[in-house]
Amino acid sequence: MENPSHHESVNEVHDKIKEEITTAKERFEKQEKIRCQFCAKGTRCNICSNGPCRITENAQRGVCGIDKDGMVMRNWLRVNTMGTSAYTYHAKTAAKTLKETANGNTPFEIKDEQKLFNLAQKFGINTKDKKKAAKKLSDFLIEEINRDSESNSEVLNKFAPETRKETWKNLDILPGGPLHELMDVNTSIMTNVDGDYQSLAFKGLRMGLSTVYGSLTLLEEIQDILFGSAKPHQAEVDLGILDEDYVNILPNGHEPFMGAALIKVARKEEIQEKAREAGAEGVRIIGSIESGQELMQRFETDDVFAGLTGNWLSTEYVLATGAVDVMAADMNCALPSFGEYADKYNSKIIPVSKLVDLPGVENKIIYEPKKAEEQAREIIEIAIENYKERENEPTRIPDKKQEITTGFSTDSVLEALGGSLDPLVEQITEGNIKGIVALVSCSTLANGPQDQTTTEVAKELIKRNILVLSAGCGNAALQVDGLTTLDAKEKAGEGLKTVCDQLNIPPVLSFGTCTDTGRLLNLVTAVADKIGVDPTKLPVAVTAPEYMEQKATIAAMGAVAYGLYTHVSPTPPITGSENVVNLFTDEVEELTGGKVAVGDEPQKIVNGIEQHIENKREGLEL
Repeated sequence: MENPSHHESVNEVHDKIKEEITTAKERFEKQEKIRCQFCAKGTRCNICSNGPCRITENAQRGVCGIDKDGMVMRNWLRVNTMGTSAYTYHAKTAAKTLKETANGNTPFEIKDEQKLFNLAQKFGINTKDKKKAAKKLSDFLIEEINRDSESNSEVLNKFAPETRKETWKNLDILPGGPLHELMDVNTSIMTNVDGDYQSLAFKGLRMGLSTVYGSLTLLEEIQDILFGSAKPHQAEVDLGILDEDYVNILPNGHEPFMGAALIKVARKEEIQEKAREAGAEGVRIIGSIESGQELMQRFETDDVFAGLTGNWLSTEYVLATGAVDVMAADMNCALPSFGEYADKYNSKIIPVSKLVDLPGVENKIIYEPKKAEEQAREIIEIAIENYKERENEPTRIPDKKQEITTGFSTDSVLEALGGSLDPLVEQITEGNIKGIVALVSCSTLANGPQDQTTTEVAKELIKRNILVLSAGCGNAALQVDGLTTLDAKEKAGEGLKTVCDQLNIPPVLSFGTCTDTGRLLNLVTAVADKIGVDPTKLPVAVTAPEYMEQKATIAAMGAVAYGLYTHVSPTPPITGSENVVNLFTDEVEELTGGKVAVGDEPQKIVNGIEQHIENKREGLEL
């Protein structure tokens, strides 16, 4: 791998620091030489003291008696449980923040009252008092998270299509709350509990559905209520948005709460004056990875909130610019190397989640809704003091930034369509939009340089008149590459370009983060309801061209259970069992309507997606 990234800004910083400190690129190349092929195939197990066990031709069962099918599936579900756990933790934090906001104990306010009342009414909360509605809704979400697995999810009952619910009921994968489904799966994958790969697979599909509905759907709705629903607007991305003359604070992770508090406090004139007294031009809050996406979806950029640097593989290079005064690390994607980078490049890392601890990092300011404003002030004070220390130190900020259009969601897509799905359905029927693909991806070096596969897949999709809805770290990949701009229509096929002109939208709609998976599926539901068909009949698909971690895998399980063609790359660690591979890539389609597709070469990936879409169009006689 000659360069670490598809993005010039990252490569520029890498060239300057590669002799000074190790980066993900060098660490990946060292690990590549010593990969364990048993782990890569899923045929290694170390969960009990009789192991580690490996499945070979001469040792076809572990000590406990488990065969390769059970071992591979058990290992796969272990990965998925972490994703469910992380998403549900985020949902719990959202609920707690909403409740404390309703009680007047946070710096936040209820920005989208209409969404609050609409959502509350959907769940039988009938009150016109927004504080009461917010408190009851937050209590409902906590109740939903903790719903017994023997009781059906209420969120699913309200949001899922009837045809899907009937299918899931027949398959016995109609779930309860995510914590109880997680508990069932975690107990099942212990030694000597459930060794049957098919039984385990169905439990994994149930957990996927419980995550999509019980955690993801409501947490994003609550964040809209608190910070305002996403609306299309302009913003800037890439490392060039850093400015050495400012105190730069980066909320980094997957939760927007501390970042939102930092923006609110930093917009106070007294705070900006403190920064000017320290010699800076002011304080800026700059988004990093998914926390940044969450903020950028809902907050207009201005002199205080500057935009987004990039995805997780950019973070070491962001710190290496020497222009970051504080990185506020919330839950997820806080690299263990951050402490070393902070020491070398004049920065401070402050974990703001009780889950996060990093080598060499001592300061922690754990986010509490009631204390959010004073905590934000404390972080800003630390950043200003750090600016004084780095004032005469050299910075390495690439002169590259990209203007984008962001802020799309189910609601804003409807708004762009004039409040009705009719224009979208009409464009699909006429063939200007051949189909829709949700690109919900991470970023990995396993397929080559950062974001290269993701951007090539997206370009090929829009070239073939397939509209892309992007979310996750893959969203940042497409933003930095300029594909979420109005000008990107020139890279689209003639039909999609016509739609972009008519609706004044990019060919890739920036939909947010990986936590928007639930809302993406709800958009598919809305389109299916409009046409009057089961969602599995629609010309839609999902792709994760560079999945990396555990949240991506449970989102994929949710999409397959829902009934969607779901491409993932690189190939997951399940190839050690032909039966498991066949189940996910073929047999499950007869059950849920969804399936897993694999492949790492962009042309072949899109060929498979396009063929699926063509088949669905033919089935609808389009």
